[in-house]
Amino acid sequence: MRLGFVPGVMPDRWARTWRERHPRASFELVPVAAEEAEAALRSGALDMALLRLPVDRRDLHVVVLYSEDPVVVVARDHVASVYDEVSAADLADEQFVLGPPQGLVPVAGQLAFPAMSVKEAVEVAASGGGVVVLPLSLARLHHRKDVRHVRVSDLPGTEVALAWLISRDDDETQDFVGVVRGRTTRSSR
Repeated sequence: MRLGFVPGVMPDRWARTWRERHPRASFELVPVAAEEAEAALRSGALDMALLRLPVDRRDLHVVVLYSEDPVVVVARDHVASVYDEVSAADLADEQFVLGPPQGLVPVAGQLAFPAMSVKEAVEVAASGGGVVVLPLSLARLHHRKDVRHVRVSDLPGTEVALAWLISRDDDETQDFVGVVRGRTTRSSR
C-alpha cells in the first residue's frame, strides 16, 4: 500500500499501528504536495491519501479525521504578535501574501504577490511584507524565530481527511481505515 500525505499531516502513529498488525504487508509513506495529492490518488500513484479538504468527492471515499485551527503568521514585531488570538476583523487591513482566507473580506486593496510556496510566504511575512493565514500544522512546520503564529478565532478550520478511490475499496483498504479510525484488532466494521 502507498499512503500519500500532505505537509503538516503526521501519519506516523497510523503507519506504526499498520506495520505492527501487518508486518509482512508492503507499506510505503509518500510525501506529496497538497496541490498534487488528489491527482496522485486518482492516477493510481497512491492507494490512499491523507489530505486537506476540499477535494472533488466524485469516485472517492472520504473520511474526515480532524479539523485544524487557522492561524495568522506575522513578523515578531507585528501588532498581532502580542495576542494569543485575533479575529478576522482584526486582520481586515492586512496584505495577505497567499490571498485572503475564505470568510475574510479585506478592507485594504491587496498587492499582487507572485505565486509562491508556503515556505516563501512565511519568509515574506517574516520580513513584514504581509501576513499568511494557514492551518496550525503548516505554521508549525514552517516556523521561524522571526515570526509568530496567532490563532484566528472566527475563521473556519481546515479539515484533514483520508481519501481513496471507490474502486479500491478492498479488505486491505478497510483494514487501514480501521487503523485510522482507532479500531482495535478485535473490533468489527
